[in-house]
Amino acid sequence: MSPSGEVSTGVIISDVIGKTQTIAIFSGLTRDIDSVSDRLDDASKNATVLAPDNEAMRGLQRKPWEDPEDYAAFGKNAYDGGDGEDRAHKNLRRFVEAHIVTQSPWEEGQRARTMAGNEVWYESKDGKKMIQPGGIEVISIADRVANGEVWIIRGALV
Repeated sequence: MSPSGEVSTGVIISDVIGKTQTIAIFSGLTRDIDSVSDRLDDASKNATVLAPDNEAMRGLQRKPWEDPEDYAAFGKNAYDGGDGEDRAHKNLRRFVEAHIVTQSPWEEGQRARTMAGNEVWYESKDGKKMIQPGGIEVISIADRVANGEVWIIRGALV
């Protein structure tokens, strides 16, 4: 985004998501999920990326590829072997896709779907944008480019 806040034309989300160090953990995960990396690399498909900052990623109660139900069903070795790797990848894909809103621009109060199929919206409270449900604060908009925006959020949509 230019200093004036204008949209960078010809530049797309996949060009800029890796340059913001405060979301390096999440941006790395977007490259591991084909459905997400394909969308962010497609200039004809707009998106709003709700990127948890590194602090939020480090503070997760469990890793993005873990699911308590997997441990209940398969025990402590739930992610061992080929089947375990498949479960972990499916969980990671669900986590990352839950942070990609399938539209941009995205207006306040407008309910939108993420790639994972979840319904989200945002509202302004006390001068801050809050992602709902969950009340997760939008710290800043890191970039505005031809196919969407990258928002840095202070939490994760889990």
